Amino acid sequence: MKVPLLDLTAQYATLRDEIRAAIDEVCDSQRFILGPVVETFERHVAEYCGAPHAIGVSSGSDALLVALMALEVGPGDAVFTTPYSFFATVGSIVRLGATPVLVDIDPVTFNMDPARLEEALDRPAERFRDLNAKAVLPVHLFGQAADMDPILDLARRYGLRVVEDAAQAIGAEYPSGSGPRRAGSMGDAGCFSFFPSKNLGGFGDGGMVTTADAALAERIRLLRNHGAHPKYYHPLLGGNFRLDALQAAVLDIKLKYLGGWHEGRRRNAQRYTEAFRGTAVKPPAAVYEGRGVVHFHIYNQYVVRVPERDRVVRALKAAGVGCEVYYPVPLHRQECLSGLSYRAGDFPESEKAAREALALPVYPELTHEMQDRVIGAVAGAVRTRSAGS
Repeated sequence: MKVPLLDLTAQYATLRDEIRAAIDEVCDSQRFILGPVVETFERHVAEYCGAPHAIGVSSGSDALLVALMALEVGPGDAVFTTPYSFFATVGSIVRLGATPVLVDIDPVTFNMDPARLEEALDRPAERFRDLNAKAVLPVHLFGQAADMDPILDLARRYGLRVVEDAAQAIGAEYPSGSGPRRAGSMGDAGCFSFFPSKNLGGFGDGGMVTTADAALAERIRLLRNHGAHPKYYHPLLGGNFRLDALQAAVLDIKLKYLGGWHEGRRRNAQRYTEAFRGTAVKPPAAVYEGRGVVHFHIYNQYVVRVPERDRVVRALKAAGVGCEVYYPVPLHRQECLSGLSYRAGDFPESEKAAREALALPVYPELTHEMQDRVIGAVAGAVRTRSAGS
């Protein structure tokens, strides 16, 4: 039996008629750029995330870019973020001429370590001391929120703006000292991706920015449409970052089912975690479970650590079991970022995660039989390594 890492056709089969009807409505209207369908979806996402404003944009990458643009991040500014994330996190900073100041991850959660953020702010490296500390960009990686209370405290102490990279975490909840909060509702802005593989995935690219700041929301709306208001008059230099109505129509249908999909992923994750207990496979830690939040983890990916990861990957692929390495090269070791002057060994936890982390299929349509196949293949690969060691 082959088990893919993700099977989007299984999800679509249950929603086909509803989605096709929504697409037909957009096609009949011939209103494809922004408009009422996008506005409705924006309102629903704002309500879901617990943020007063939501602005639909063209991708998760553009969500990060336009949020930083709206906060006037640019040359001479430092933005603090993690080296263990998708490239767009750092790419959005560098594209604006700002400097990413990297902070290592907590090895338990894969998210930014607040203690290391404090060190970077208190004792900046010599080459960063002339920069203007402007913002912090924590990533809610793999579907679990970063530890935001101490990050927000540090941001207030140092006068930093906070942009949450919530591309993998829509609906994930954090047990803040002020009560449960959802990813994207805690900083100045939250950035989401609707890439097809996400828990809430579209039929192409799409993204969203959430914020509680009405003035910031209006600025982002202008920036996503070439900075124009009214049409052909440009008080700001923006870009074409608009969310298509067809994508909004599809995503608005899917949003109604998102809570159930999250629950299905958690059930599958729990079954994996129980199966791997006592083995050399280290399952992900759900650090907020039992702390008063329902969506303590949404498992956009179920990421384990395994010894000799690359050999295990080869064994799984030979067995027909889908898997993925997130992320094999930490951002500070990417060739195009060599000018930042980071070196191997600068971020040991990120580098260790890059060597050990492996994502397994966790989508809600997995059957027990399929999960058993994955569990058996992983266990067999790890046992083979142990027997040969």
